[in-house]
Amino acid sequence: MLNWRRDPVYEQRMLNYEQRRIQHEQRMKQLEREIQQLENESEQLDRENARLENLLSCVDRLCFPPESNSTPPPTTESDCDSSLR
Repeated sequence: MLNWRRDPVYEQRMLNYEQRRIQHEQRMKQLEREIQQLENESEQLDRENARLENLLSCVDRLCFPPESNSTPPPTTESDCDSSLR
């Protein structure tokens, strides 16, 4: 028969290991949430940048007509107004 005795040092190391593993899992989940938030914000910024580019092109067409024509080209209000929304 084996003479088995508890090893408190080993048990404490195992408890510490398990606690660290749980902390790492929680940290990974937190990082995944942060990454998702950053991706969402990046997509929102991309949409906003596209909208601003459209506004700038409307301003350019209205304020800086082509050199070959002294009168500004007619712009449809829907082109520029739709980007304001």
